[in-house]
Amino acid sequence: MLLLIVEDDDHVAHALMAVLVKHGFEIVRARTGRQALEALAREPDLVLLDLGLPDVDGFDLCRRMRQRFDRPILVVTARTDRSARIHGLNLGADDYVVKPYDVGELIARIHAVARRSAQRSELSAGGAATSRTAGPISVDVDAREVTADGRPVRLTRKEFDLLAMLARQPGVVFSREQILSEVWGTHWQGSQRTLEVHVASLRTKLGLSDVVQTVRGVGYRLRP
Repeated sequence: MLLLIVEDDDHVAHALMAVLVKHGFEIVRARTGRQALEALAREPDLVLLDLGLPDVDGFDLCRRMRQRFDRPILVVTARTDRSARIHGLNLGADDYVVKPYDVGELIARIHAVARRSAQRSELSAGGAATSRTAGPISVDVDAREVTADGRPVRLTRKEFDLLAMLARQPGVVFSREQILSEVWGTHWQGSQRTLEVHVASLRTKLGLSDVVQTVRGVGYRLRP
């Protein structure tokens, strides 16, 4: 997933970019509103927009970006007043995160707005996609069937749900907390051992030890 980060503060931008790259995102950065508009030509999947820019009002930039860009815009700003949040959302932002923020929550919000955007695109195209492919792995969501190198693979319900989640965005890292919340419906840290067991079983059944990759200290991703 390609993210456009619009942030004029080098320290803030570099720290955020380092974390996002670790989670499997590709990054393009803009320091000004002019650069941000030019960067839309790269067709990013999502924009992280700071409102405090040196050359343009952030709200005006949000409005202009929404006029020419139909993918998610997530405002990330130090402005905490309720009226600013409402104004940003009314101008077309999909979410509004206040600094200082928890990076884990920010990444969860990125996944959430990207997921909603993908679902809208699928519906407008005439229905939700039923299959997801990543290299030798194919996941049929409706039929709940999986093949690896063309070979059918039998999975348990949780193993399938885990693989389907990772296959939603191959190459992007899903944190352990995100996976536990979505697949197991819990945030209990004691469940992490259960997750590790399911990942190990999934690798064995797929017969491809490197297709589900561990990102140390973060979570898991499906090799694209």
